[in-house]
Amino acid sequence: MVDSKVRLQIRVRGRVQGVGFRPHIYALARRFRLTGWVLNDPQGVLIEVQGVAIDAFRAALAGDAPPLARIDAVECASASPIQDESDFVIRHSESAGTIATGIGPDATVCPACLAELFDPANRRYRYAFLNCTHCGPRYTITHQLPYDRPQTALAGFPLCPDCLKEYRDPADRRFHAQPTACPSCGPHLSHQPEAILAALWGGRIVAIKGLGGFHLACDATRADAVERLRRVKQRNGKPFALMVANANSATRHVRMDADETSLLESVARPIVLLRRREESSGPPAEIASDIAPGLAWLGVMLPYTPLHYLLFHEAAGRPDGSDWLCKPQDLTLVMTSANPGGEPLAIANEEAHERLSGIADLIVDHDRDIVIRADDSVVRKLAGAPAFLRRGRGHVPEPIRLARPMPPVLALGGHLKATVCITRGDEAFLSQHIGDLDNAATLGFLEETVAHLLHILGVEPVAVAHDKHPNFQTTRFAERSGLPTIAVQHHHAHVAAVMAEHRLDGPVLGLALDGFGLGERGQSWGGEMLVVDGFAAERIGHLGHLAQPGGDVAARQPWRMAAAALARMGRADEIVPRFAGYGPADGVRRMIERSVNAPPTSSCGRWFDAACGLLGVRAVAGFEGEAPMVLESLVRQPRVAEGAWRIEDGVLDLTPLLERLLSVNDAVDGAELFHGTLAAALVDWTLPALRARDLSQMVLSGGCLMNAVLAEELVAGFRAAGVKALLPRLAPANDGGLSLGQAWVASITL
Repeated sequence: MVDSKVRLQIRVRGRVQGVGFRPHIYALARRFRLTGWVLNDPQGVLIEVQGVAIDAFRAALAGDAPPLARIDAVECASASPIQDESDFVIRHSESAGTIATGIGPDATVCPACLAELFDPANRRYRYAFLNCTHCGPRYTITHQLPYDRPQTALAGFPLCPDCLKEYRDPADRRFHAQPTACPSCGPHLSHQPEAILAALWGGRIVAIKGLGGFHLACDATRADAVERLRRVKQRNGKPFALMVANANSATRHVRMDADETSLLESVARPIVLLRRREESSGPPAEIASDIAPGLAWLGVMLPYTPLHYLLFHEAAGRPDGSDWLCKPQDLTLVMTSANPGGEPLAIANEEAHERLSGIADLIVDHDRDIVIRADDSVVRKLAGAPAFLRRGRGHVPEPIRLARPMPPVLALGGHLKATVCITRGDEAFLSQHIGDLDNAATLGFLEETVAHLLHILGVEPVAVAHDKHPNFQTTRFAERSGLPTIAVQHHHAHVAAVMAEHRLDGPVLGLALDGFGLGERGQSWGGEMLVVDGFAAERIGHLGHLAQPGGDVAARQPWRMAAAALARMGRADEIVPRFAGYGPADGVRRMIERSVNAPPTSSCGRWFDAACGLLGVRAVAGFEGEAPMVLESLVRQPRVAEGAWRIEDGVLDLTPLLERLLSVNDAVDGAELFHGTLAAALVDWTLPALRARDLSQMVLSGGCLMNAVLAEELVAGFRAAGVKALLPRLAPANDGGLSLGQAWVASITL
């Protein structure tokens, strides 16, 4: 037992602000009859405590933390002199000093708040902005730290007497809940839920302001509304996400196991990619066929704001209480980001009315500002565990813990699916999804995100990392920064991102399988075997080259890659008869034969495209990656065509596999053969290099690893050979994870 005359100072680091941590400490101190104080400061939470039961207090401090808290470290030191005090108090925050804490991600409505939302006797009944310390907006409403109300989007909403009483009461779950509000003192909607639901049921498109931006919503059972939304948003064949009331409602559309259900119901409320229900498991609920054309998976999410819940409550007939929340509900909504033309999400009211007026029939806004844009996160279960397809709301700015402290670096990612990453100590902060840097608006969002993250984290980077491609906008941004720049090769960064999250130093053997990355001497790479050891990366193998007729256009027209495959087989005379209906087939043949505007590429993505073109799967794609996604959707049981690949001088040639596809029964047969054989060939190609270096781990990354069939076949194949295959989990496998890898490589060189 610690002597009562000993006073301790305790520093708690982690996600400990804005999550009810000070009232948690207050309650513990009262429980163990201790005196002292607790406050927030830029380092986290600081406590001074004295009394007899300090050991019990320390044991309970982390053992029963608030639901949204994350404790990274608890540091104790003696504090003297002993104070003449009779109580434990919560002090005002201190703002001086270097920021070493962080703000939590936005969180879905907690059960206690839901109970209030649907209780007619509660003063917050059906109030669209209720929250407490255990739920609600965080990152998207915060201007700077420490996390206090004057530094959030609620600064302009003075608390009414009832809310102020809760805010000041350490025993109340709204104690220092910075976004807390009620109908008397808080934000208000421009349209009520009944009007919104009537518009949706009437087949109208509704823009709804959420946490990180506006959504465009429509009734998912109305084919006319879905088709019009696809047309006015210019979305081509890209799948739409669905929002349903609960997991039981989701099972009307998809199949999911316990892990996937947990993902769906998590406080982050991501979009979860789930396999569609099959007729054999009962007739699926009716939704428009144009939701996710040709795909075996649907993106599904649950409500995460009070307004979302109110729409489902309205559709259910406004039942009292919350029992209805677990029962299947009929309402199924399309919820897609309100970012027309590939631009960033709309977040400001005036901006939304200007940009969305030609798309939405009704625009629902409110008077609580969104400080920073954040798209919905997208995840799927991949080889037995969750993996990000897109990292955003609900997870940003949750740090990725590194193996050791690193110098502060800003990394800018690539050109497509851009993110930025900032290192601070042993933490890497990966930004929300920014998008493809094809327009001035998205470039502005990139700059906005960099400025906001640096400000809120209190970081002054000593260098800027970027892709080696000289024409990427991120490269130019780095060159304008005035800081030292560090160029990191694209596929090196892919492998390094996995090394960072798994805390590996190297050397490691990695496969980087994607669509495009600039390699040596201006070459197009995308199917690379690399040995990575810190800043050094050696290419020791690659996929065989295919001509890419027309350059980048071939990524949207898989028939062109199929033509290149035919030419590689010595069957160029078949190009025109097979593909004359899709475009200038004879011109493409001549491009390939004369090596004019047909650069060679080792891209795994282009081998996928070639397979799709030969099998007649999306010969012309509506968006990048559509054809391989449809091909993956056809697979039920992957199969291996033995001997359908060649390995020579470190080059894996898949031409024999594509030749086999010319004689398959149908596209399903071909999809299964392609996936199973590709995985077996990659394992066969890689194992000698692993054994030569006495390595028992394999790093896998690149956008092709978002393909669940390929990823799972590779993991199983390596496991059978006694090798552990590591996949990206905390950052997307595609270019959304590049900035993490760039930051890791740059930091270890400084």
